[in-house]
Amino acid sequence: MGDRRDVVGDVNSNLIISHSTGDAQLDKAVWQWLTWDKNPKTREQIESLLRNGRNKELRDRLCRRLTFGTAGLRSAMGAGFCRINDLTVIQSTQGMYKYLEKCFSDFKQRGFVVGYDTRGQATSSCSSPRLAKLTAAVLLSKGIPVYLFSRYVPTPFVPYAVQQLKAVAGVMITASHNRKEDNGYKVYWENGAQITSPHDKEILKCIEECVEPWDDSWNENLVESSPLTRDPLKQICASYMEDLKKICYHRELNTKTSLKFVHTSFHGVGHDYVQLAFRAFGFQPPIPVPEQKDPDPDFSTVRCPNPEEGESVLELSLRLAEKEGAKVVVATDPDADRLAVAELQENGRWKVFTGNELAALFGWWMFTSWKQNRTKDADVKDVYMLATTVSSKILKAIAHKEGFHFEDTLPGFKWIGSRVKDLQDSGKEVLFAFEESIGFMCGTSVLDKDGVSAAVVIAEMAAYLDTRNQTLAHQLTEIYKTYGYHISRTSYFLCYDPTTIKRIFERLRNFSSPNSYPASCGAYSILDVRDVTTGYDSSRPNKKSVLPVSKNSQMITFTFQNGCVATLRTSGTEPKIKYYAEMCAPPEQSDTAFLEEDLQKLIDALIEDFLEPSKNGLIWRSL
Repeated sequence: MGDRRDVVGDVNSNLIISHSTGDAQLDKAVWQWLTWDKNPKTREQIESLLRNGRNKELRDRLCRRLTFGTAGLRSAMGAGFCRINDLTVIQSTQGMYKYLEKCFSDFKQRGFVVGYDTRGQATSSCSSPRLAKLTAAVLLSKGIPVYLFSRYVPTPFVPYAVQQLKAVAGVMITASHNRKEDNGYKVYWENGAQITSPHDKEILKCIEECVEPWDDSWNENLVESSPLTRDPLKQICASYMEDLKKICYHRELNTKTSLKFVHTSFHGVGHDYVQLAFRAFGFQPPIPVPEQKDPDPDFSTVRCPNPEEGESVLELSLRLAEKEGAKVVVATDPDADRLAVAELQENGRWKVFTGNELAALFGWWMFTSWKQNRTKDADVKDVYMLATTVSSKILKAIAHKEGFHFEDTLPGFKWIGSRVKDLQDSGKEVLFAFEESIGFMCGTSVLDKDGVSAAVVIAEMAAYLDTRNQTLAHQLTEIYKTYGYHISRTSYFLCYDPTTIKRIFERLRNFSSPNSYPASCGAYSILDVRDVTTGYDSSRPNKKSVLPVSKNSQMITFTFQNGCVATLRTSGTEPKIKYYAEMCAPPEQSDTAFLEEDLQKLIDALIEDFLEPSKNGLIWRSL
């Protein structure tokens, strides 16, 4: 390694030589890190591991690279090529630049959008605003105009800005609702949707081709000094709020409602923007939870910054609502792209709606509003709603009865956004799309999930129902009576061993003999099996799945004789095996107690027979 001394400098050369790991690949990775990283705190993390001979952790951090999951690049903050930090964000942006330069001859005219949330980690000197500045610096150094928001914004503002400003692409620095240690790099294409294949794979190739930082890539001062830096905040915020009014159908009623709302932004970016959205709809602004309204990267009042976890993490907002006499609580996650909703019931208890229940309400509302406001030449046959394949089939039931189209996609809103754009381009009208993990897209101003618009739409729905002495919960029951009960359960197991996860799914593919799937689960007969990982679907004449093959993740869906549909899949962002089970009953089958009991029995069998948690050392977590 003597020829590297001039580059590294004597101190680091001596350190590397005197602490050689004995592994040429690892030594090279260590040398690259210490040569390229200019962040003192992340350099020190690697130096410390090297000095202390912690080669396994060095290998874990330096011999793997970030890959695109269902939400872009996402990992823990800290030193290492598989983590989110200054260097990996610079490398990712250099790869982005290389790829976009190939794809767009007018890249230097159209520019690039950069947004960020409020995450940060002092031990790594790593924060979303800093990572956003470095992202901008890489592009500015190459003469690319950068629309860098001057303050934190909701994630949906980035795809919205990409479309409004006609930029070629955009990045949002966020890890959404993940634990506080994480951050991420979410990429949007020119169509305003998250990138899908082949763009993700091609960008990764380009990243691999230019891992060494360019001379000016670390120069974050370019953000202040370059004439190519533009702040789109004022324009985009005003335009977004104006476009939001397109899905406001009862503004006069909103101005008069006596309903009160509480909003929590979970220590994230949502407070100011949800306040503005409520005003755009004519409402009085919602009552904020004071302890949670301002950004806090430690998420200090919640054990987990994910509103999907239910009543336990909504404690402060529910107590405030009781004190203020508010009947509805809306909770946006830290980057404000998802929404949880709770409503006070007649028995004095709170109902926290699941993502699937909220989707039933949104689907009914958006279609009813479309019917009441449609133009004479609007044709229901041109209307679409979409959902990810692991989400409730309630929209399918509504579509079947009302005459519009329903489609499902692979898990992840990136698939929904791209499909919605295709439908729009062919003259179709998309009213609503969702994923069960409380991600909702009302209208098509943003081709991604949006907690800000969803919050104000659910408020208008509640205000409208209140004038008829109804609640959201009452209306949900009416929807099920009309279109059939859809009772779903979603949960997950934690599993930190990729080998165990692979073994579980391979066993299902070779259950009683090689290349054979289970014919039953406990007492429940299986009608069909779809394995998106391999592209198999027993319900199709050619046995091939209509959904694109997704080899990088595990996902198998079982359709049962009793009307239940159950999916087992791995998470794209966390070490989880998730299960999704739903009983889809016809309207005439209204014995909900029987349906729920039957569903629970099937889930118990699914867990014991297919996942074998005790044998596989899985850690259970109920949602």
